[in-house]
Amino acid sequence: MTRRGVFLSFEGIDGSGKSTQARALAESLRSRGHHVTLTREPGGSEGAEQIRRLVLEGDPDRWSAMTELLLFTAARRDHLEKTILPALEAGGIVISDRFADSTRMYQGLRGGLSEQTDLLHRTMIGTEPDMTFLIDIDPALGLARARTRGGEQRFEDMGLPLQQAMRDGFLQLAQAGRFRVIDGGRDADAVAADVLAAALAHLDSA
Repeated sequence: MTRRGVFLSFEGIDGSGKSTQARALAESLRSRGHHVTLTREPGGSEGAEQIRRLVLEGDPDRWSAMTELLLFTAARRDHLEKTILPALEAGGIVISDRFADSTRMYQGLRGGLSEQTDLLHRTMIGTEPDMTFLIDIDPALGLARARTRGGEQRFEDMGLPLQQAMRDGFLQLAQAGRFRVIDGGRDADAVAADVLAAALAHLDSA
């Protein structure tokens, strides 16, 4: 894939505050004159948003892990084609609230489908963010926060053990060099300051 822009992603368990931090970073970078596309997964394009409603609403047992994996991959492919690649090819900054690392956790690790997840990613997606912010938080606190939001609660309804397993998995993934682990249990402004400093340092070195 040829691209001229910079691709940043935010990951974390439910209720970690990653969506808030993705928005804050987008606003800060725009105020500095950068062209920023703020997007999310699942979603970020018309087709992917339709799939989002299928996978995030309803009974926790609505889909098997394999069916979820296929749905998320289809949504990501459409998102990549319609939103992410055009913005990167135009030289902009893309900030995505979740990307493939969430699928590695929620379908790969939880569903025992890591091999299939990696295969689909290589063949259908084939790209990784330049930098990933992992907003790390205690699972009990994150779940309590997430349950106050209402709306899409399918994964939250799977309970605390899932969130604990996902946190452990994310921290293992974060050993890769593209990750920056940020303590999300603090005041949102303090978290945002750390995220912005890391992002600016990355942009300066790009």
